[in-house]
Amino acid sequence: MTDDEMIHCDEPSKQIERLRAIMHRLRAPGGCPWDAEQTHESIISNLIEETYECVDAIRSGDDVHMREELGDLLLQVVFHSEIAEEQGRFDLYQVAAEISEKLVRRHPHVYGETSAEDSDQVLKQWDAIKRTEKGEKEVPYLHGTGKGLPALIRANKLLKKASKVGFDWPEETGVISKIQEEFGELAAAIESKNDNEIEEELGDLLFSVVNLARYRKIDPEVLMATANQKFERRFGTMEQELKSRGKNLEQADLNEMQEAWLAVKARGL
Repeated sequence: MTDDEMIHCDEPSKQIERLRAIMHRLRAPGGCPWDAEQTHESIISNLIEETYECVDAIRSGDDVHMREELGDLLLQVVFHSEIAEEQGRFDLYQVAAEISEKLVRRHPHVYGETSAEDSDQVLKQWDAIKRTEKGEKEVPYLHGTGKGLPALIRANKLLKKASKVGFDWPEETGVISKIQEEFGELAAAIESKNDNEIEEELGDLLFSVVNLARYRKIDPEVLMATANQKFERRFGTMEQELKSRGKNLEQADLNEMQEAWLAVKARGL
């Protein structure tokens, strides 16, 4: 089947091929000028944006939205693969083959002779295989962990990896005590008016709070997203509360905003 025929194909099993053919046509002479001039670097922001939009769709529980955003994210993989293929480096088939081979190698309890009784054993085995594959036996254990990830996500990843070798609190009370300790050190830094120390202690406090979320097996990124949504919702309702009192945000002073905020909070909003 030619690329032109593939572009109009409606067979479910050939839709990845169809997507690849469409991307090839868009990049080809006579295709789309915008698509044709893009590089790996120019669409990095698109990849990041589509990833976060996909995460938001997953959290929404809306299947139609989720399907659309997963498609947008898949397009980024196809787009980068098409650019690489044009340069003679690799193609989409090699990308798919490599991840397939990796999945088989790193699941020897499924495809090989080893066993793993629970998720913790699976993750430890995965990490050990990964380190062997990458020749990381002689480099620091946390070397490169989560490199390039947003700081909150990377903190969680670092803490998870450290816990795999037993560097963890035996009880949750230890994590909570560490948060209290860091808060005390932050308060002392604020009291001393040492800006550098304040920044450092704020970072330590945030890191310790992430550790509590990790200890409870809660994704801190999800927690933060939920907190953001709650703040946005409550602030918007506070704004409506002020309007019902004949004020807008620009006219209201802080005391009036706080009074409206507490009124909204008291209603459980």
